[in-house]
Formats: sequence, C-alpha cells, structure tokens
Amino acid sequence: MNENNQNLDVTSIIQKEIDDNEVVLFMKGTPVFPMCGFSAAVVQILTELKTKFHSINVLDNPEIREGIKIYSKWPTIPQLYIKKEFIGGCDIVKEMHENGELIQLFKNKNISTNS
Repeated sequence: MNENNQNLDVTSIIQKEIDDNEVVLFMKGTPVFPMCGFSAAVVQILTELKTKFHSINVLDNPEIREGIKIYSKWPTIPQLYIKKEFIGGCDIVKEMHENGELIQLFKNKNISTNS
C-alpha cells in the first residue's frame, strides 16, 4: 500500500469517528487511564460537565496519532471535536471551560451536560 492510500484510509477512519459521535476526544490513553496530563485535564473537564464523549487512544495507532494532526492542522494531542467541529486542544478547552464558553457551546449544540 502506498503512502497516499494509507493517508486516505486513516483520514476516512478519523472522519468516521467524528461523523458518528457528537463529542470525540482524540487523546493519549483512555478516560480511565490517561497517559498525559493534557489528556487527563480535558477528560476531567468533560467528566465534570457530565458530558458523554467518545475517546480515541492515539497511542494504540501511530497512523491515527499522526493522521489527526494532519486532519486538523493542529500539532498536539488531545483534540476535542463537538458535532464535527474541531474545538481545540487542552489550553483552549480549559480556557473555554473557565470562561463559560464550553458549557454554552454544548447547550447551543443540544448536547446534555450537568447544568
């Protein structure tokens, strides 16, 4: 398989995850066992908001780990997507949570939270 076909396959896998789930977190590790502090911080925020989310452990698949960076044109992980929209990484999610934008975004997109 050449590199272009492989990139297409990874892109279609990533796209399917984003299309099939309202809230998707591409992260290092799992929500129960995050493998980096940034991923843990985003999981903590989503858990605190009681928002259901689907997670993808990029450590399980090096192609997805690199592919998501190309897909989003964002160099770091974790990456949060809400209703197919790329929201950002840890710093952006934390800032949005602190200033109330994140909860408002969930409300605007009709995603249930604790409030």
